[in-house]
Amino acid sequence: MADRLFTRDELALDPLDLAAGLLGSVLECESPDGTVAAKLTEVEAYRGEDDPASHCYRGRTPRNQVMWGPAGHLYVYFVYGMHFCANVVGREDGEPGAVLVRAAEIVEGVELARGRREAARRDDQLAQGPARLTSALGIGPQHNGVDLTDAASPVRLRRAEPAAVIRTGPRVGVAAAMDLPWRFWADGAPSVSAYRRGGKVRVRPPKVS
Repeated sequence: MADRLFTRDELALDPLDLAAGLLGSVLECESPDGTVAAKLTEVEAYRGEDDPASHCYRGRTPRNQVMWGPAGHLYVYFVYGMHFCANVVGREDGEPGAVLVRAAEIVEGVELARGRREAARRDDQLAQGPARLTSALGIGPQHNGVDLTDAASPVRLRRAEPAAVIRTGPRVGVAAAMDLPWRFWADGAPSVSAYRRGGKVRVRPPKVS
């Protein structure tokens, strides 16, 4: 299923480069109930102070501290007063950027994921969307900042066969910069979430080094 954990250096990339490389990788979360692992099929890139849709656009805060690095850590945040979303932190230490994990296919611990996501009618809906993904895997606020590259970590990120064909398009539901094609997904994967257009603030893509 997967060969080895990502190293920190392999994740210390610009989010736009990191996002495409994460498709097909396996995110796994270990808990007292068991382990659930999911193959990533959809992600979104968020840069830093040059990305109006990023949590780091207005600078460093206690909330977004993890997103400033070092790379390889999990940034978990609370949204809409009810959901958690998880991000893989990239770039060099002190340069903010992360990749939101939006959707995945459960490849281990399916029964446990079903118990956590009883509303899902099919297995491809268990992790179809960022909040559903964290719910299925059991990821919560206690995992904010954990090291995805550490074998002893409760949440780990493993390399696996990359997606054969990758599509790109606008990010989902963002309030700003919603036309930037910074969402990446595995073509034909049934777990990919539905597109929902966001706000009205349009910006030109920043220069990427």
